[in-house]
Amino acid sequence: MIQRPDSPLASTPAQVPALCVVVPVRDEADNIEPLLAEIDAALAGEDFEIVYVDDGSRDATPERLREARARWPRLGVRTHRVTAGQSGALWTGVRAARAPLIVTLDGDGQNDPGDIPKLLRLWRDPAAPAELRLVAGVRMGRKDSGVKRVSSRLANAVRARLLGDATPDTGCGLKLFAREAYLALPRFDHNHRFLPALIQRDGGSIALCPVSHRARAAGRSKYGIANRLWVGLVDLCGVMWLCRRGRLPDLESGDDV
Repeated sequence: MIQRPDSPLASTPAQVPALCVVVPVRDEADNIEPLLAEIDAALAGEDFEIVYVDDGSRDATPERLREARARWPRLGVRTHRVTAGQSGALWTGVRAARAPLIVTLDGDGQNDPGDIPKLLRLWRDPAAPAELRLVAGVRMGRKDSGVKRVSSRLANAVRARLLGDATPDTGCGLKLFAREAYLALPRFDHNHRFLPALIQRDGGSIALCPVSHRARAAGRSKYGIANRLWVGLVDLCGVMWLCRRGRLPDLESGDDV
């Protein structure tokens, strides 16, 4: 059973935080310190840890993370020798987390850490849907280029139509979910873009949370139409197959064996 943070977590050992913020990065040296400061400010009063995953950076990101660890005692770092992609980096970070509740955040600074408390309130709401396992951010007022916005809107429309996941923006990096639920999902490259459908396939429910979106302050985007479109179509076919073959048994009520 998935534990909610406002229930049996009171029995969690004191040294284990309740929440972990997982941030995948590649070549984001100039965004490390500003984002860490924002995360720390946004979660004042929360019991949390931070795990950064350096996904094979070739700039000064490793050095900046080493420097940051000396100043941020909550920070843990995992490093990929070879770039594994965003889904691979997220999986490494979630595996490294000690907390039962995970927040993911893009390392480019376009997600606002100030929105994390909004996701937490939805998760902790007594009126939240039964079997809530994911709160997904939906970006409002996108600050991306016109080409990127149009391609993202088209991809989201096609995905939502074929998967029926009722999520208008699965590309938003700001998400909150139970660590246990995430690690139980099928693992493959780019699976972070299909978390709502995969969670629903496993019998979980999702909630949507409008969040802000900011222009990139430093560094360069790693994504474009060329490296998303064709791979995304192949992934979509695979997830459609998983969802259609992943029916859960319909159990009768009765005594446990």
